[in-house]
Formats: sequence, C-alpha cells, structure tokens
Amino acid sequence: MKGENIICTKCLLELPKTDYHHQHDNEFYQKIQGRVAVKFVMAQYKFVKESRIQKLLHNLKYKNHPEIGVMIGKRYGRDLWEANYKSEFDVIVPVPLHVTRFRKRGYNQSEQFAMGISEGLEIPFVSNGLIRVLKTDTQTKKTKLNRWENVSDVFKIGQLDKIVGKRILLVDDIITTGATLEACAKVLLAHGCKEVSIACIAAAQ
Repeated sequence: MKGENIICTKCLLELPKTDYHHQHDNEFYQKIQGRVAVKFVMAQYKFVKESRIQKLLHNLKYKNHPEIGVMIGKRYGRDLWEANYKSEFDVIVPVPLHVTRFRKRGYNQSEQFAMGISEGLEIPFVSNGLIRVLKTDTQTKKTKLNRWENVSDVFKIGQLDKIVGKRILLVDDIITTGATLEACAKVLLAHGCKEVSIACIAAAQ
C-alpha cells in the first residue's frame, strides 16, 4: 500500500487511540452536545503537537498524500464495525473544502477519510452532501470565539435528497473547539436529516 511509504503498519498500530467509540459521554461529546444535538462524537487518535500523529496529518493535508486518509479511515471503519456501529448510520458526509482550496490541494483530506470509513464500515459516503460557500482563514491560531465567527454561515447543502431523513456520520480530519463541525451539523439538522454523529481522525487534547 502506498501509505506504507509514510507510516508503517507497526507505527500505525502504536498511534495513541482515544477509544471514544467505547466512551459515549466523552469530553468532546459533552462539548459538542451542549451546542448542537449530536448522537455520537468520536475521534480515532489523540492529537499531540510535535508527535507522529501531527506529522501524519501534515503529510495528509499538505504533502499530497491523500492515501493516508483512506488507509486510516479503513482502519477506523473496521473498528466501528467491530463495535457494532454499522447499523447507526445511513450515509457519511465529509466536511467540505472551498473550491479554491480544493483546486490548490487537489483533494479534500476529510473526503479521503470518509472514503476509507465507507469501505471499512460498508456505508455509502456523499462527497458533496455539504458545500463550503465561503472561503475562510485557517482555524489554527484563532480563539474559540473567532473560530465560530470564522465558520458561521459558510456551509450549505449540496444534495438535499441524500440528507433528508438520513442518519449522518459527519467526518473531519481534526477536532479542536468543534466550531466547524458544529456549523456543519446545524446546517444538516436544519435541512431535515434525522440525526448527526461525528467522527474525526484526531482530537486535540
């Protein structure tokens, strides 16, 4: 597998897992649930600065290695399958990139993760279930309030027929304050999806 050139299977197995899919009332569930109604909030790994997981995400997003997202998504999909989550979701929707950023990067790292989970969990994903209509600045150095202001009103529904009445697993690369995911979840719920759950590659501690 091409992803093995970036991280070997042994190293991948040594990455710090959160096990949030076994801890429903985890800290990020509590954080998001207080702002928008979600069923599950999960993350595959713990994000630590200057760590292997940070390097992995950097390679995924900025070094033209979309296969990393697919590879780790497949693993997480299998973890969720084994924990009996297959029956919990109807469709997987990635947090979208603005079209200009997508063209520059050539792919959406969250969509690659969604593709992997889709294969591992055997649930379809919709690449343009959500659309980012406004280009926003990077969230990295923003305060919690500024993060929310940066993403409010920037998303809209892309395929309404794939959203209405569905139990959606919303996926992204990393969760910090949860502002982006909250904004996406509110749009999905406002347009008639049955419920929203969240899964990310990593959660900042």
